Amino acid sequence: MNSLNVPQLRFSGFEGEWENKTLFDISKEVSYGMNAAAKTFDGIHKYIRITDIDSDSRKFNPNPLTSPEGDIDERFKLKINDIVFTRTGASVGKSYLYNEDDGALYYAGFLIKFSITNANSYFIFCQTLKESYDKWVQVNSMRSGQPGLNAEEYKSLNMSIPSLSEQQKIASFLSAVDEKKQQLSRKKELLEQYKKGVMQQLFSGKLRFKDENGKDYPDWEKVNGNILFESISNKNHNSDLPILAITQEHGAIPRDLIDYTVSVTDKSIDSYKVVEIGDFVISLRSFQGGIEYSNYKGICSPAYIILRPTSENVNKLFYKTYLKTSSYIKELQKNLEGIRDGKMISYKYFSDIKLPFPSLPEQQKIANFLSGIDGKIEQVNGELVKTQEFKKGLLQQMFV
Repeated sequence: MNSLNVPQLRFSGFEGEWENKTLFDISKEVSYGMNAAAKTFDGIHKYIRITDIDSDSRKFNPNPLTSPEGDIDERFKLKINDIVFTRTGASVGKSYLYNEDDGALYYAGFLIKFSITNANSYFIFCQTLKESYDKWVQVNSMRSGQPGLNAEEYKSLNMSIPSLSEQQKIASFLSAVDEKKQQLSRKKELLEQYKKGVMQQLFSGKLRFKDENGKDYPDWEKVNGNILFESISNKNHNSDLPILAITQEHGAIPRDLIDYTVSVTDKSIDSYKVVEIGDFVISLRSFQGGIEYSNYKGICSPAYIILRPTSENVNKLFYKTYLKTSSYIKELQKNLEGIRDGKMISYKYFSDIKLPFPSLPEQQKIANFLSGIDGKIEQVNGELVKTQEFKKGLLQQMFV
């Protein structure tokens, strides 16, 4: 069967080999987009440029939403069954199938439009999500300068196509998979929004838990950072300690501090600090988004401050979340105002900030509640990843 022009996976009731056709064979109105600058969105006319096509989902995802400047030429307004392709730059080959829900959409000059006439447009669009298409783009876009593909090259793109009824069957099935992906993405987004809103309520004290007897927990205290966390400079490297070193090469603060393995010379290793699971780490040289929580035991570059709770009355997971909140980050950034590049950040900048200090039972209850939401987000994300992999496999098996 593999020698025939048929897919590995096929719906019952369909037989025969697929036909080889070019993109030009099934299209009309092949044209480049309008050469207009972008301006603030006028409320009606939306502009789609290379950067407005999401690389992963291939959906129209503008940031910000814009309109084309100057007179609006209706020739460049996308219609149902139109597919646009990027023609230059690092993202050459990226495609977008027009969706009516995206509104009045006008395509820019670095895009090429193909109006699909003799095939199911979604079926054709799915062909541009295959690995074989990516390889075709890579080979055919090679230039002496930056990569590029022109309209004539896109016209020559070969693809195997079955009967229209089989195209529609495949398109319908894959659309249902897409819908499942969208539902999971939306569910994940809503959970993340819910967590963000709950965190604001919890850490501001507007939302409080009760104890096991239904009574209020004690009022929260406000204490300086150095009361709850001390700066650790332990350099006693045991022989069995893994050489997992965090360095400035990985950015100011590597997120989660996982899998950053580098070679460290015997001469420099003596200056490295020991970091434990549950420690908090902040860069001495720059600040980007808060303080990171360490998930491993190893050694840490001297370019970082290591913070460790001063007592068992500090719940690490509570502060792992709090120290990443926007309100805390703003406080830390405010404390760092006036520090120029190259000047070291000291432990003092963290110490001077007041931190909330609920009773330990309330800290634990908040941490457990937020961890529960994280678990749900992780579960949904796992389902989303599986669905994405499922579709990826289908694209390889349901197409020639």
